[in-house]
Amino acid sequence: MVDFSRRQALAATAGAAALAAASARAAPKSAPAASSRPVLPVIDLAPRERLSLDFDWRFKLGHAQDPAKDFGFGANQRTFAKAGATAANWQVSRLSDPAFDAGAWAPVTLPHDWAVELPFVDNPAYVPSGKPDDEDLRAAHGYKPLGREFPETSVGWYRKTFALPAADAGKRLSIEFDGAMRDALVIVNGYILEQEDSGYSPFRVDITDIANIGQENSLVVRVDASLGEGWFYEGAGLYRHVWLVKTAPVHVPQWGVFVRAKVDGTLTIDTDLVNDGDARAEFELLHTVLDAAGKPVLTPAAASDRLPAWERQSLSLTVALDNPVLWSLETPHLYTLVTEVKVGGAVVDRHATRFGFRSIAFDGAKGFLLNGQSVKLKGTCNHQDHAGVGAAIPDALQVWRLEQLKSMGCNAYRAAHNPPTPELLDACDRLGMVVIDETRRMSSDPTSMDELERLVRRDRNHPSVILWSIGNEEPQQGTARGAKVAATMKRLVNRLDPTRLVIAAMDSGFGEGISAVIDVQGFNYRHEKMDEFHARFPNVPVIGTESASTVATRGEYARDDAKLYVPAYDTEHPWWATTAEKWWSHAADRPWVAGGFIWTGFDYRGEPTPFNKWPSISSHFGALDTCGFPKDNYYYYRAWWRPEPLLHLLPHWNWEGREGQPIAVWAHSNCDKVELFLNGKSQGVRDVKPNHHVEWSVPYAPGVIEAHGYKGGKVVLRERRETAGPAAALRLTADRSRYAADGQDVAVLKVEVLDAKGRIVPRADDLVTFAVAGPGDVIGVGNGNPTSHEADVASQRKAFNGLCQAIVRTRRGQAGEVRVAASAPGLKTASVSLTAGT
Repeated sequence: MVDFSRRQALAATAGAAALAAASARAAPKSAPAASSRPVLPVIDLAPRERLSLDFDWRFKLGHAQDPAKDFGFGANQRTFAKAGATAANWQVSRLSDPAFDAGAWAPVTLPHDWAVELPFVDNPAYVPSGKPDDEDLRAAHGYKPLGREFPETSVGWYRKTFALPAADAGKRLSIEFDGAMRDALVIVNGYILEQEDSGYSPFRVDITDIANIGQENSLVVRVDASLGEGWFYEGAGLYRHVWLVKTAPVHVPQWGVFVRAKVDGTLTIDTDLVNDGDARAEFELLHTVLDAAGKPVLTPAAASDRLPAWERQSLSLTVALDNPVLWSLETPHLYTLVTEVKVGGAVVDRHATRFGFRSIAFDGAKGFLLNGQSVKLKGTCNHQDHAGVGAAIPDALQVWRLEQLKSMGCNAYRAAHNPPTPELLDACDRLGMVVIDETRRMSSDPTSMDELERLVRRDRNHPSVILWSIGNEEPQQGTARGAKVAATMKRLVNRLDPTRLVIAAMDSGFGEGISAVIDVQGFNYRHEKMDEFHARFPNVPVIGTESASTVATRGEYARDDAKLYVPAYDTEHPWWATTAEKWWSHAADRPWVAGGFIWTGFDYRGEPTPFNKWPSISSHFGALDTCGFPKDNYYYYRAWWRPEPLLHLLPHWNWEGREGQPIAVWAHSNCDKVELFLNGKSQGVRDVKPNHHVEWSVPYAPGVIEAHGYKGGKVVLRERRETAGPAAALRLTADRSRYAADGQDVAVLKVEVLDAKGRIVPRADDLVTFAVAGPGDVIGVGNGNPTSHEADVASQRKAFNGLCQAIVRTRRGQAGEVRVAASAPGLKTASVSLTAGT
């Protein structure tokens, strides 16, 4: 290793100035002008190229058992006999033939999840046992026909061609997959180059030796989702991005830069260099630190050395930046380290690394500290799943989902129970949300350790990441064997990243087994055992890694076992969980509890608790439903997780046929007092106890219920619910007005069913049809109904309790107006105009 410890920073050089100018010329094109989302400067990486391979794929289902229906794959035992063979009796499959015509296959754009397009399939063989935790195992994945029982829909083939110009001769070429669900076989120009089991880990395929330079190349990926990794909906296919990367022989490898930034401005930069060439290289290594505006603020002295052919070398540099702007939840300031490699005086590679200056600490008495200040973690756990698109969530939708969580007051995110897509962490960095980053499998076998290493190397520069999680409710969590496994995993994590601590989410065995190994004790539920644990281990930090787990159906206020709905009053939960109010009031009162992560932020497909049976297809856990529409519990958290006054009143006031019968009326509020009125008559004033709700029992009469929120004796907020009339019109709104015409940006559209006076009709279930004019397409629809079996990939959807959603994607390179109309029989049509631009 070459060490340049404590080199003094130099004034910005002409090279740094040129870099800043290049960054300014490469002004961000992806952020719409009307968006308030943070935008970072685009860095010109030339001569390195990292090109999207998301477009122009063709897709077709194969077959997990019949080679004849699986394009000849496995037709004989010669599959791996002759690399690159094209003869019919030796080739991997018929797709190995470069002349294979996939023109009749379905065109797809990545990210793509074929499982969300499949029908829902009942399991008539399921016989309930009557036990409390009884479940139909097919319900866990949302009744989608995946698995060994469904060979005809569990294998998918992706194929595309791409050209490599003659100028690529002499370059190193690779394809980077951010993730594929699952068991992916990558075939390039007829050669099997990679087989990746994990559905969540990123992987890289070097294609240099077999690439057709100056010609077309065929890329084929066979994805087999027969065997899952989770007990929740995981999707199927190339559901994350794919990239073509071109570098010089001497270059920074994937995840080859690690930046450690301290609040005093100390910056330690570890850089890996590889020489994938036949000649020894004399190189120079240069670093430039850019601030959030792209301005150079630090240029350390260049390093010079030689790198033998076909070797890898690590270099370390420690410098200091005066008065760095710290990354925090309120001001998530990001710096960019631009690394340049020169050979023969010419730049041959350029690499960019985002990072932030911040300190994190966990204390047994004070909880979590960010930049030395105690911060209560107000977090949510989430799977990668959204209505309409399944696991193939577009980047803009990832950002939108985080914005919904932040609007609730959420400041932390647990990626449960697997490595997230990297774009989610990018968004957390920009928006100011801290993350527990979690590996999928708790095991010390070579494959699991390799997946853990890829996770840490990929994500260790993100300032948002505060903990590495090595397991979740594992069978060995309370055992000596589990402690050995945890110690091996922790040793690897500490070697790769000595700046963060290790946690595991446990639901039993607290103080035993892996508790002695991990740095921070995660509690999945069982919050009543936290006090005892803290008394025994007062110096061990404690976090609620899964908390609450209220089950609620948006817009429903009575349990309905026939429809499989549960009320949204924060009253029902599984036996192993508790209500939102009971958990948060406990955690909020204990400064030594670092906070917690509710299960969950959003509803998700699968695990349809408390009804793990047909026809339920999604969970009821979320503070928001599968579309991101808030449930009433969203407002409970918002009242106590955000500082501004809030008053939310529930339920709706349409109870036809229940005149004179008592209706439970709740208010979630952080005011001092709340007074309720029914048709102008007071129903009483309630004092608001911190972290609790207030309620009344009101005999139903049509009209208006209205709540007044008091602070300091004055009314500061009013909230009302009116009895709505029949459905008369639709209202259509979009999350933004301007979008990037890049074929990836999406508009999130909300439909509300209104009566003639513009009031939401709380039980409306009208069928809404979406029509698009201009350069945009509906890629998914939803309504948050946990028992709906309507198609997600469609142009229509029924409203559920007055709401439904459509996701519209722009078209690549096609700017212009996108006009979306929403219509329903007998109702006034609504429309919205969007602008797609470059």
